[in-house]
Amino acid sequence: MHSSDTATGATRAIVLPHRRRTLFERTSRRPIRLDASDRWVRGISYTTITLFTLFCLLPFVLILSASLSSESAIRKDGFGLLPKGFTLTAYEYIFQSPKQILGAYVVTVLMTTFGTAIGLFIISMTGYALFRQDFPFRNAISFFIYFTTLFSAGLAPTFLWVGKTLGLRGSYAAVFLQLLITPWLIILMKNFMRTVPFEIVESGKIDGAGDFRIFVQLTLPMMKPALATVGLFLALAYWNEWYLSSLYLGSTVEFKPLQYYLYNVINTANALQNSVAGANVSIADLPSNTLKMASAVVATGPILLLYPFIQKYFVSGITVGAVKG
Repeated sequence: MHSSDTATGATRAIVLPHRRRTLFERTSRRPIRLDASDRWVRGISYTTITLFTLFCLLPFVLILSASLSSESAIRKDGFGLLPKGFTLTAYEYIFQSPKQILGAYVVTVLMTTFGTAIGLFIISMTGYALFRQDFPFRNAISFFIYFTTLFSAGLAPTFLWVGKTLGLRGSYAAVFLQLLITPWLIILMKNFMRTVPFEIVESGKIDGAGDFRIFVQLTLPMMKPALATVGLFLALAYWNEWYLSSLYLGSTVEFKPLQYYLYNVINTANALQNSVAGANVSIADLPSNTLKMASAVVATGPILLLYPFIQKYFVSGITVGAVKG
């Protein structure tokens, strides 16, 4: 009897892991049979998407091709999909000061990284506070934030306040702090927060969790698409910034942000062309159009490599805040 029980137990140990597959699992593994009409529809869809993708890639191919072409060929034949008179003169002109371009990259990467992280944390906390129905002043604060999107003090008062009153002129903080929080992004985050059921906050309160713990452990995990969207806007704002740098940094700092550095490089090349235009010097080989295209490649390359890693969160945004019953 004891041996039979042992055999039965061994048999159960072998049989139990092999459960019967459900009808959905059995049918989902079967190959889908397509008739002629389905093949035509798929073929047309794939062809359309492929052509649209190539159409979207054409501007980037033109920019890259022009940046690798000679200035004389561009002036003579115009732009094309393939480089004309292949040369790296434009890139050599940009990277003629390796220390400066490396410093510009470091400044921009640091400002983008820390600015996006800190700004995203502050904006998400603000949106969470305005989302809470038990927050008594949320309507008044929401109106105040929305009001600033309609009216602003203007450039001169802002420049005097940041540069003179706060004494931030010539400091990276003058650029960093002004891009840290944007009213429109707060409103966007608040609208995203509305998709989170308030019952989750109440359940956290019942379990004895504090507000910050509810925000970090219950709310934020459900807001990944919102965080990715707002974070991308913040990162693009920091990465593409050059105007505030021209106002507050100027020549007071050694390493300027990347966009402002490239802006100065292009202006220097244009000034050089104007200065030799009346002299007996050929300006055909001085980079102008090719320099602009090379600057676009240098400036947009890293951010284009980052976008595919964030794209999946935009797709999942249609189900943000969904609750499974």
